[in-house]
Amino acid sequence: MSEARITVVGIGADGWGGLGEPARAAILASDELIGSQRQLDLLPPEASGARRPLPSPLDPLIEDLAGRANGAVCVLASGDPMLHGIGATLARRVGAERLTVHPHPSAFALACARLGWPEADVELVSVVARPVDVVARVLQPGRRAVVYASGENGAAEIARILGEHGFGASRFVVLERLGAEDERITDGSADDWGEQPADPLHAIAIEAAGGPALALVPGLPDEAYDSDGQLTKRHVRAATLAALGPLPGELLWDVGAGSGSIAIEWLRAEPSARAIAVESRLDRADRIAANAGALGVPDRIEIVRGEAPDALNGLDRPQAIFIGGGLTADDLLEHCWRALMPGGRLVANAVTLESEQVLVAARERHGGELTRIEISHAEPIGGFSGWRAQLPVVQWSLRREAE
Repeated sequence: MSEARITVVGIGADGWGGLGEPARAAILASDELIGSQRQLDLLPPEASGARRPLPSPLDPLIEDLAGRANGAVCVLASGDPMLHGIGATLARRVGAERLTVHPHPSAFALACARLGWPEADVELVSVVARPVDVVARVLQPGRRAVVYASGENGAAEIARILGEHGFGASRFVVLERLGAEDERITDGSADDWGEQPADPLHAIAIEAAGGPALALVPGLPDEAYDSDGQLTKRHVRAATLAALGPLPGELLWDVGAGSGSIAIEWLRAEPSARAIAVESRLDRADRIAANAGALGVPDRIEIVRGEAPDALNGLDRPQAIFIGGGLTADDLLEHCWRALMPGGRLVANAVTLESEQVLVAARERHGGELTRIEISHAEPIGGFSGWRAQLPVVQWSLRREAE
């Protein structure tokens, strides 16, 4: 049985007049036209295919299209369908070989064009169907970002996030109905915007100013986290993330996650990665969620409340595992080793002698590298200064060979 091809046409606020001839021909030749009511209303009467508004949620529609055996279907998308759009969703589900895509200039491209910003130097963030807290990840002094938002309160929500993180003075440009004859651009600061409504079709351009300055490389200040003391300290954290080596699309298990700092900095370092934080104490699990939101990665972390190793059963297999607590629990380390994907990395840190003995025995069984990390900080001693040592950390790291 042959499978129906699906055409995806990007359409902007300029409507039919902004489409090229191939995109127009695809629409006119379609038996069924699927899009938001606003997009469908932009089509001329001669586009005679049956019109179907996009449902919410989209999953039933995607499954329906994936199973189609015949018919000419055209899906309308806002701007560039492959940039945070339904085109990317369809490509993942039905396969690129079944798609014909006619892109339109994206709101990102139009925003950068209006402001004279080189696109390669600008971060794109979408909060459409995602927590608005994800914007926090890109809030760094001097960084430019374009944010996709939805609904008339979208800009106000983004302005609120900037204010809460100390970036209220940032340049804040709200771009409404980009490409339309009644396009409107309002240039001010996040504090100036406040709670004003915006046209539901809008984007926000941000030129961040303020603080704090939190880098995306691992090793955030300890003060960046809400913690009860169960926190991998800054310099050890940086060394741990270097050993874990986040890569695109990979999943990390952070076992005995404490404040969640390892999982959170794994996600900040690699925007396509995922993490599962496993924590037995409910108050700490709640703290992990709060820290993930404050540092801009609430959408890519799953928090499992339970005692390892039992809490690990049924989880997706990871490409990386960090064990920060519970090393002396029966079978925990071996359970993690068995779960690790071929080519994956396992890193475990020990502070107590008992945990260190577990790592020494594990190295004898599996190999890997043992490292002793000793860090001292200069502190006042009377009228002078001296070195005050932290507890040394023994780190075991290894890579599982590909099968």
